[in-house]
Amino acid sequence: MDEYTPMRKNITYWIKIILLLVLLQSCKSTTTLMKQEATLADKMGSRQTEYLYNRIKEIAKVGYAFGHQDATAYGMGWKNDGSIKRSDVHDVSGAYPAVYGFELGHIELGHSINLDTVDFKLMQKLIQRAHKMRGIVTLSWHPDNPVSKKSAWDTTAAVTEILKGGNLHNEYKEWLSKLANFMNELKDESGNSIPVVFRPFHEMNGDWFWWGKGNCSPEEYISLWRETFDILTKEYSVHNMLYAYSPNTLEKKEDYLKYYPGDLYVDILGIDIYQHGSSEEFIEALKNDIGLLQKIATDKNKPYVLSEAGLNEIPIANWWTEVLDRHIAKSGISWALFWRNAWPNHYFAPYPGQASASDFILYKNLSHVLFLNDVKKIR
Repeated sequence: MDEYTPMRKNITYWIKIILLLVLLQSCKSTTTLMKQEATLADKMGSRQTEYLYNRIKEIAKVGYAFGHQDATAYGMGWKNDGSIKRSDVHDVSGAYPAVYGFELGHIELGHSINLDTVDFKLMQKLIQRAHKMRGIVTLSWHPDNPVSKKSAWDTTAAVTEILKGGNLHNEYKEWLSKLANFMNELKDESGNSIPVVFRPFHEMNGDWFWWGKGNCSPEEYISLWRETFDILTKEYSVHNMLYAYSPNTLEKKEDYLKYYPGDLYVDILGIDIYQHGSSEEFIEALKNDIGLLQKIATDKNKPYVLSEAGLNEIPIANWWTEVLDRHIAKSGISWALFWRNAWPNHYFAPYPGQASASDFILYKNLSHVLFLNDVKKIR
C-alpha cells in the first residue's frame, strides 16, 4: 500500500456518495411528479397521463419547450419511410424538438394515411420513438365534414347532425371508435399506454372549419366537445389523453371563453397565433393574447401553451430571437409548437441554408428554450 492509497479510497467513497445523492434526487423528482395531485378532465386517466400532465406543468418553471408539427415524418426534400431518424430542426441545430405534433385527419375514414400523407402505422412508430426519448406528443384532428363528405375546411353546417339525436350521430360514433382504436394501440415497450395531448376542434373562433364561428353556435360547439369527450372516455375507454382547448388569435378578449367546454372537460389551455402581417402586429397579438391566456390559466390552475405558431417561409433573418422569443420568453407557456415543413412555399421551421437558420441556432442555445435533451431532465 503506497502513501496515496487511503486518499484514493477516501475520494472514491465520496464520489460514490455524490453519485448516490444524484440518483436519489432523480428518483425523488420522478416520485414527486407521480405523487402530485393531478386533476385530470378524465377521472380514469392513466398514471402515465397524470405524470405527463405534471411534467408539462414543471416545464414552465424552467422555460418553454420547442415543438414542431410532423418533425420526424418529413421535411424539405425528404420523407420518412420508417428507416430513418431525421428532422429539419436537427439538421440545422443538432437538436430534436421537445414536442412532436401529429395529425389524425382521415383516421375517422379508416384510411391508412392521414390527410398530410403520413402513414398511420409509421405515425405510431414515430410517437413511440418520441415518447421513448421523453418527448411530448400532441395530436390535432381535422376530420372531414360529416355532411358534405368534403374536407374540414368545407363549412357546410354539420355539428347538429352528429350530436346526440342527430341523423349522423351513430356515424360520428363510428368515427370516434376508429380514433379510439388508434389511441388504445399506442403502447410503449412495456405495454403501457403512451400518454398524449389531444387537441380537437381548434380555432373554433375562426370561420374556416365546419365546427367554427358562424357554422355552429357556441352552445352546439360545447355540446360537440363534451359528447366527444364522454364517448371517448366512457364508451371507448380511452384514458391516455390530455385535452387541449385552443382558439385562434383573438379579435375580442371575450372570444377566448366563448366556446369553452368547461374546466371538467379541459386539461390544457392553448392559443394559435401566426404571423400573417407585420412583425409589429404579431408581437402585439403575442403580448395581448398570451397575457390574457396567462390570466385565465392561472385562475383555473391549468398549464397553457402556444399551441400553433409560425411565420411561413421565415423570411426575417432574426425572427426566432428578436421577433418571437423576445416576446414569449417570460410568458409562462409550457411550449410553442410550430407548423409543418410541407413544401418549398409552405414551411415554418428552418432547414439547412434557410434564411433564419443561423438565428435559429442562437435561439436553440438560449437557456430557457428547451429542446429534447433539455426536457429529458424534467422528470
